[in-house]
Amino acid sequence: MRREASVSGQNPNDPEYWDKAVANYEAQAQPFTSYFADAALAKLDIAPSTRVLDIATGTGAVALAAARSGAEVLAIDFSSGMVERVLSHGVANIAARQMDGQALDLPDASFDAVLSVFGVMLFPDWRAGLREMARVTRPGGSAAVAVWKDVDGAATHLLLSQVRKALYPEFVAPSPFPGLIELSDPHRLRAAMTAAGFSAPSVEEVTHDFQLKIAALDDADRLFGMIPAWSALNTSEREAVLGEVRMRAERDRMGDIFPIPSTALIATARRL
Repeated sequence: MRREASVSGQNPNDPEYWDKAVANYEAQAQPFTSYFADAALAKLDIAPSTRVLDIATGTGAVALAAARSGAEVLAIDFSSGMVERVLSHGVANIAARQMDGQALDLPDASFDAVLSVFGVMLFPDWRAGLREMARVTRPGGSAAVAVWKDVDGAATHLLLSQVRKALYPEFVAPSPFPGLIELSDPHRLRAAMTAAGFSAPSVEEVTHDFQLKIAALDDADRLFGMIPAWSALNTSEREAVLGEVRMRAERDRMGDIFPIPSTALIATARRL
C-alpha cells in the first residue's frame, strides 16, 4: 500500500524556512557546496573588474569565493536571514540584497557573470529564474548553473532518501522540486539554458564526498531536521532509518567520517 507523506511546517518555498536554517546550513552545507561553487567559478572569467551576481546565495559560498578573486559581487536571496549572514562577513566587495530570483529588481545586461549554485533548481518557476539570469547578463557575458544530478539531491538528503526507499518502498515522500527533476538531466539542462537565452551551454559532472561526521548521528533530529522526508516519518520509522544509516556508516567509515559521494551537473554558457 502506498503511503502519502504529510509534512507540516516544512515549506522550502517560504523564506522563513531558510531563515531558521541559517546556522545549520552554514555549518553543514556551506563547507560542502563550496567545492562546487569553486568549480563553477573556475569555468568563468572572473577578474578584479568583473561584476558578478550570485543568485540564491544561501550563506554565501559563491559570493565569498568570487570576492576573493577581487570581483565586485552582488549576492541575492529571498531569505532575509541568509542575506544578513552574508553581510555579517563585512567583505568590502560583496553587497547583498533580499530579492526574488524569479523577478530580479536589477537592470538588463548589468553583470559580466551570473551564477546560481543549487538555487534556481529550487525555484517554483525555475524557467523564470533562468530567463532572469539571462536578462541581467550582458551580451557576451557568462553564466553558470549548478544542479544535483540525483533528483533526491546530495549529502544527507541523498543518504536519507536511499535508506528510506530501501526500508519503506511504499512510502511516497514529499515531491521533489520540479526544477530539480527537469534539470538533473544534462540534455534538458542544456535545452533549458538555451531556451532562456544562453548560447551553446556545456555541462560537466563534478563529484565530491560529503564528509558526514559519524558523531552527528547522535543528534539525528538536528542532522536531518530540515529534510521534509525525515519529518514525515513516525518515531519507529525514524529509529529504523537511523539504525540503517549507522550500519552503513560503520561499513563505509573512514576514521570518524562517513563519506557520501554526491554529483552535480555544472552548466556554463555565454549570453547571446
